[in-house]
Parts: sequence; structure tokens; C-alpha cells
Amino acid sequence: MITPNDFRFGTIIKLEDGYYQVIEYQRVKIAQRRAFVKTKLKNLITGQVIEKNFDSDATLEEVELEKKKGQFLYCEGDNYYFMDLETYETLFFPKEVLGDRVYYLTENLEVAILYLQGKPVNIEVPTFVVLQVVETQAAFKGDTQAGSSKPAKLSTGLVIDVPFFVEVGDYVRIDTRTNTYVERVL
Repeated sequence: MITPNDFRFGTIIKLEDGYYQVIEYQRVKIAQRRAFVKTKLKNLITGQVIEKNFDSDATLEEVELEKKKGQFLYCEGDNYYFMDLETYETLFFPKEVLGDRVYYLTENLEVAILYLQGKPVNIEVPTFVVLQVVETQAAFKGDTQAGSSKPAKLSTGLVIDVPFFVEVGDYVRIDTRTNTYVERVL
């Protein structure tokens, strides 16, 4: 059992109507009132996001998910196919369940497949992925201001800000937790 004060990003809890992952949380203390925790929770089965407030001293059941190594195979329509690397079973997840994780999926990328009570419910992508820049503005002489950036479209459709020296065809390392540029990969 845990309390809302123990919430971290990714914590899985059981509520009366299903299993939810904490995707955002904030502890709130208003003068002369009880403290509470304001959260955004994502249903692991349906992908629906809800907002819910919890008393800071409430007790909840934490759920542990089983993680197995998997590999992204291909995308067909709105379905994304993966292979469990232990059993070699092929499974798929709809785009709605995966959410923004689809922007990090490249062929043969190793992921963690999350199982809840023996049933695959979602995936976990690596913290850092390498993607190719397919569209960005050309750099021009004089663009040397420190901290400046420009938008770049990557091979998966993700658009991020990159430094001016990054060009079309370059590979860049992306932090999947924050959707930010880390470095250019040679």
C-alpha cells in the first residue's frame, strides 16, 4: 500500500474502475486546509487520461507490472507490432494506447513490454533514442548565438528544437522523457 505522497512519474495504482499510471502529480497545500495531491492518471487498458485529487493520507494499492524484453517490428495502419524476445510471440498495440511513444519507434528498437496479470498492456521505450533529421531550416552565416535553436522534423514525425548546426541527414539523440535534443550522433 502507498499514499499519494509516494507518487512518482510512472507509478501504477489500482482504483475501483481499473489500473492507472501516474503521468503527472503535484502536491498542494492551501492555508488552514488539508494537503492533497492533484494528479493526471492514464488508464493502462483504454489509454484514457483522467484528473483526480487524493487526500495526502489516503492509502492506495500499488501494482507491479512485469517487464519483458521486446522488439518493435513494424506499423500497419494504426496498429504497432512487437515481438516478445523471450517467447517470440508477435503482439500489437493500437496507436491510442501507445500515445506519444510512437514517435520514438524505429525498426528493431528494443523496448520493454509491460504485462499486467499476464496480459500485455503497454510498452516502455528506452530513455534515449537516435533518430534522423529529415527536415529543418538551413543554417546560415551569423547564426552563432548561444542557446539558439530551430525546429527539426525527425524520421518518425516528431518535431523538436535543435541547435543551428544540425542539418538534414544528421542523426540526433533524443531524451524520450522530455522530448528534447541531447546531442548529434556521428
